[in-house]
Amino acid sequence: MKPATVRFAIIVSISMVLLSLLFGFLGKRMIIRIRQNRSQFLDSEEKKRAVQTERMRAIYELTSELSSTLSYKRVLDSALDMSAAVLNPDPEQLVSDPLVGMVMLFSGGKLHIGSARRLTSADMRVTFDAAEGLLKRALDEGEPMLLNNIGYDPELGRVVVLRTCTSGYCFPLRSGLNVYGALLFAHPNPDYFNSERSNLLDIIGRQSVTAIQNARLYQDLVEEKERMVEVHEEARKKLARDLHDGPTQSVAAIAMRLNITRRMMSKDVQAAGEEIIKLEELAHRTTKEIRHMLFTLRPLILESQGLTAAVQSMADKMLETFSQKMTVQIDERVTKQLEMGKQGVIFYIIEEAVNNARKHAAADTIAVRLKPVEAGIALLEIQDNGVGFDVGAMSQAYDKRANSSLGMVNLRERSELVNGLLHIDSAPGKGTKIQVYIPLTEDAADRIHHPRAK
Repeated sequence: MKPATVRFAIIVSISMVLLSLLFGFLGKRMIIRIRQNRSQFLDSEEKKRAVQTERMRAIYELTSELSSTLSYKRVLDSALDMSAAVLNPDPEQLVSDPLVGMVMLFSGGKLHIGSARRLTSADMRVTFDAAEGLLKRALDEGEPMLLNNIGYDPELGRVVVLRTCTSGYCFPLRSGLNVYGALLFAHPNPDYFNSERSNLLDIIGRQSVTAIQNARLYQDLVEEKERMVEVHEEARKKLARDLHDGPTQSVAAIAMRLNITRRMMSKDVQAAGEEIIKLEELAHRTTKEIRHMLFTLRPLILESQGLTAAVQSMADKMLETFSQKMTVQIDERVTKQLEMGKQGVIFYIIEEAVNNARKHAAADTIAVRLKPVEAGIALLEIQDNGVGFDVGAMSQAYDKRANSSLGMVNLRERSELVNGLLHIDSAPGKGTKIQVYIPLTEDAADRIHHPRAK
């Protein structure tokens, strides 16, 4: 074999060995890299699964927490805490994340911050009219909204911490026509509220609405119970006052005049006879007063024949007992839509207003009217042509619960029992007109008490 051929064969063999070593080394490195990439992928997937698991756990805890409490404060705090935990499942990331959150609720026509995260004490006192800017838009549209340039908003910009935020997410807290407020989150990162986080906030927002609605209903029940206790206590006090001012005084007068008559019998029989006639009249009048009081305490005719017959019977007894004229105009289309409980409350509103007018107005006639005014709303009017009074001064006495305004207290509280809206129009020398707008349906109640929703 020639030397050149031998050298070529050696070179080829060496090259093959080197290439084998090179490809072996590269293959080993590639296998290591593939294993590393696979491990990183598995770690990433495991982390994603852990994040999703943590988020689902947080949502489950939120649902459990919101469904187990009827406290407003706990509902609001839980909604914010769990929202932050869902958006940032990593505890270390949650601590350092500059996410701002707050729940705003309507009170007195304004939005008040009920609970918040990362707000200063001064920011917590800020209120919003929701009359312009992002808040108005979100509440008017009634749908969740992504917000940009939140720090420059004319209303939200008053919150100092929001001035550093560029993006936000607002979820209106509403159920049907009832608007309770809004759930607001903000962040300095303009891309923070991606579709995944927005969907999570939608879930939390819907759960919060249900919890807030339940808390509101529970609070209404508690207040209703307290109001009923106050109404019953006031009814007892009123009965005591009426007994003291009416039959008690009359019975005392009868006893005194009987003593006088007994002494007169031996001196002037004719005068004693005249006194006995007066005593008989007084006894009859006292009997009528007691019967009228018993009628107003529990008018059996109301249960058997309805509101119209009961009010007409009240008018007859007013004329018979106190010589007070009273006219009644009640539209049966309204009474047919009122359950017996509401008819009873309306009867007592009329009774309170008529008695106030009889005692204080010196009116010739008291007119009672109940009629429909628009779809689902009835108007109760009690009007007299008496001396009238200063409504402003009486309202101040009402706010202080003064004795002189107990009649107004009763009217307001009884109007609230039928979810009604009370209006009193009066002036000295011009008589008095009491109006109560009474909703006959839930939709009508919303229109009366939630003009924003209308």
